[in-house]
This record gives sequence, structure tokens and C-alpha cells, in this order.
Amino acid sequence: MKTSDIIIYTDGASRGNPGRGGWGALVATEKKVVELGGNDKHTTNNKMELEGAIEALSFVVSIGGAHNIDMRVDSRYVINGITKWIHGWKKNSWINSKKEEVLNRDLWEALASLVSTLENGGSKIKWNYTPGHSGILGNERVDEISTMCADGEYPKLFNGPRSEYKINLTKHTGVAGKILSKKSKSNSKVKAYSYLSLVNGKLERHATWASCEKRVKGTSGAKFKKSVSAEDENSIICSWGIEG
Repeated sequence: MKTSDIIIYTDGASRGNPGRGGWGALVATEKKVVELGGNDKHTTNNKMELEGAIEALSFVVSIGGAHNIDMRVDSRYVINGITKWIHGWKKNSWINSKKEEVLNRDLWEALASLVSTLENGGSKIKWNYTPGHSGILGNERVDEISTMCADGEYPKLFNGPRSEYKINLTKHTGVAGKILSKKSKSNSKVKAYSYLSLVNGKLERHATWASCEKRVKGTSGAKFKKSVSAEDENSIICSWGIEG
């Protein structure tokens, strides 16, 4: 069976955690682009990130065929969960490393089922971390859709020929790299969203550096880091191997 290439961008947002939320997705086949979006009145950012991926892959299942799917996702929670953590969760009856029930199990099971369906049908899925707010046009678009949906607005969603889609979905890596390099140099000057500490496997969020420093100072193996946004915070937590 001949495979076709599909590019997918997904994102999720919430106003409060939990609070009003929205998700956005962009599915680009070789000939067509379809934008998707939706909302929930009471949800979390992680749930909306998962929902975006679920809805995008559900659409791909609906069109049938085998595909090479390039999933460009700005949530390490989603990527780590579906490529790494989920195998242990299933083996341990959906209990995580902290001996607690896995959050959002229903969404993880739905996503895993879609992945299985696609792969059994000959599709190949690559999960690629795509940093948010880095000038990547496809990511910027799904961010716009998800935030508008979270705010109760109804964005005009494109559904038509790829030749008529005004967003460039192919040239993105170089632009992101340059912007990320500049951001990394100036991160220390950006106002903190939170300070994170990890001591003996227990995560805590701090409003001030003084509080974070007090917890980690003199503690062997402790980790700590400043985050500058909700997405950055979530990315740091996931990089530490913690399931949200």
C-alpha cells in the first residue's frame, strides 16, 4: 500500500488549571489542509493537549489509508506519555511511578487506541517536539485556535486545498532554532512564572526564588529551575520524568 505524508500540529490551552480550555489542530495532507478546534468549560492544559492530538489522529483515521505522520507537538507531556510512560502504566495497571493512579487515563487510552489503529493499518507516526512561541507558523496557528476556543470565541477554521493555505508548513526548523537561541540567552531576564524544585522525587512550585532556594539548598540530588510560562513549566516537569 502506498503511503502519503501528513503533517500535524496540535496545541491545548486553559484559562486556569483547571478552568476554561480549548484545543487546536492542523492536519495537512499532500493536497488538503483541515483545521480543527474545540473547547471545554472545566478542564486542564494537559487534557487539552491530549484532546488536540486525539482529534487530529481521529481525523486521519477517518480518511483511511496508510500515512507517514509527522506529529509536531509542543507538549513533552503528550510525547513522553505516548512514547515512553504508557508502556509502564499499562504493565502496572495504570499506576505511575509515584504509586498513584495515572491522571487522564481515559484520554491516554483513547490516544493509544488511535495510534494502534493507524500503525496496524500501515501508518508510521513520528512524535517531534516543536517548541511553542518560537516563530513556527503551524504551531502559532494551532495556539491561536486553542486560545480562542478557550476564550469562548469561534475561530474561522480552514478546510480546503493546501495550495490555498497561506501558512508555510515546511520551512520551520531554521526559524525556530534562531529564535530559541536568542531566548536561551535572555531567559534570565524574563519574569518568572514559577520556580520549581524536585527533592526526593517530590515536586513543588514556588512563587519566589527565596522559597525554592530554601528547599533545595544543601540537599543532595535536588533539582531546581525557573519557568517563564505555563508551557515552559510543563516542559521542565516532563523533562524531569514526572507525569502531570
